[in-house]
Amino acid sequence: MNTDLAPEQSLKLIESMIRQAKRSFQRLSFYFLLWGVLLIAAMLATYLLRDMDPATGKGAPWGVAGFAGGFISMVYGARQGRRERVINAMDGLIGWLWASFVITMIITIAVSLAAHRDPGPMITLLTGIPTFMTGRIMRFRPLIMGGVIFWVAGAVMHFTQDAFTITMIYCAAMVLGYILPGLLLKRMEDGLRTT
Repeated sequence: MNTDLAPEQSLKLIESMIRQAKRSFQRLSFYFLLWGVLLIAAMLATYLLRDMDPATGKGAPWGVAGFAGGFISMVYGARQGRRERVINAMDGLIGWLWASFVITMIITIAVSLAAHRDPGPMITLLTGIPTFMTGRIMRFRPLIMGGVIFWVAGAVMHFTQDAFTITMIYCAAMVLGYILPGLLLKRMEDGLRTT
């Protein structure tokens, strides 16, 4: 079956696919903003609880942030999935990229804790991979730069023991790597809604 399209039809099809991909990508702003805020809060809470006895659960902020973020992300994703039935190949690719990161992160946390090491610097370093790749897939420079910022922050965090310095580096990386790109994506999303 031969289905040659006229040049005008081809152009309309391509434009439609680009609009759909842009709409799909802009939905990601919610996740970057959510996780950026939750992880900064967890880091600040951990810093404030740093002098507590480990038995009192000073790692609890990370657990709370992880469970809250996971639950909110799941509910939001399910609602978005019902609203927009069409999923393109890039959605699937980005989804699998972040799923593989979460699996790697969980393994890294478990191994680090078993070895009595702080998993934070390694997780920050690893966060650069999906952030950078999402930016490359989307052709969105702020996320590409966010990935680079996570790599630099994670590397620097490995060479300092000062809790305040580590906290500031981590929070700065979250602001520049997640929150700022999330706000820029949100602005693009709002612009698409008005057109």
